[in-house]
Amino acid sequence: MEQCEAKCGTAEQEKALSALIEASRSTPGCLMHILQEAQGIYGYLPMSVQKKIAEGLGISLSEVYGVVTFYSQFSLKPKGKNRISVCLGTACYVKGSDKILEEVEKELGIKCGECTEDGLFSIDSCRCVGACGLAPVMMIGEEVYGRLTPDKVKGILDSYKEATK
Repeated sequence: MEQCEAKCGTAEQEKALSALIEASRSTPGCLMHILQEAQGIYGYLPMSVQKKIAEGLGISLSEVYGVVTFYSQFSLKPKGKNRISVCLGTACYVKGSDKILEEVEKELGIKCGECTEDGLFSIDSCRCVGACGLAPVMMIGEEVYGRLTPDKVKGILDSYKEATK
């Protein structure tokens, strides 16, 4: 098996991925499990990791890529230290969550699905976080922010920026 490209991550990550593939390769249908664990190791699934998985399992890269791009749980892009998720479910949307998302994007200078250059924030949307009574809702990590208005977004984001100084 060829070595992973230099962009594959740290030596520890590469070792963990190799061990995972070795331990799982004889289990039928192990691709999903390996992809989930690999995303846990790297935080996302860059092409170099997908290539290593394909080579390790003796399957085509297109098969791995097909699974990665079919399931929304997998990410091809890195995520930030602070993962922002803005709920666009019905209750949140009718109460203005689209405006919350626009404000987050404006404040961070990135679009939904992207990560800031400093790796501090990434933005995603979701369909429901189960806090409809607090609509509109945004989560940063496990922290839920409810009854949001666009003017509250900057202060919330600033508190995370301050915490990293």
